[in-house]
Amino acid sequence: MKQSSILSTLCVSLHIALAIASPLVAQENKSTTGAAGPDYFPFATTGGTPLPFSEAVKLGDTIYVSGQIGSVPGSLTLTPGGIGPEARRALENIKGILERHGTSMNNVVKCTVFLADIKEWPAFNEIYREYFKTNPPARSALGVTGLAFGARVEVECIAFVPPGR
Repeated sequence: MKQSSILSTLCVSLHIALAIASPLVAQENKSTTGAAGPDYFPFATTGGTPLPFSEAVKLGDTIYVSGQIGSVPGSLTLTPGGIGPEARRALENIKGILERHGTSMNNVVKCTVFLADIKEWPAFNEIYREYFKTNPPARSALGVTGLAFGARVEVECIAFVPPGR
């Protein structure tokens, strides 16, 4: 192969490599500078030690809501009464977070439900149906051996945020 042909092939290869890498580098730079990266929303203070995670993180038109237990807003105290009241409070907590960040329960696309006792799945579903009457989101539910603060249920979700919010 002639030297000019090799040089030409190397130049074409370099242009292709730069064309592929440039958007990736630009995306990486935006994410690290925060210009196009995620928005982190810290938990409101509970009066104690700050929790080491965000209540939600928004990336583009998607918001990821951290797991919510049935705690009274602004505290880590569980709503008394067991699975029914805790489930309702956890879902109300999610509803409040979504509304604060420009969306609603109608835009939830995925939920994950953690139950301290999988036998309480029917009782949880009774409450859950009140919040998702039409177009229920995709969902996973599982029994776990323990939840924070002795909660009966924890729910996390992913939702769509309409443009301009």
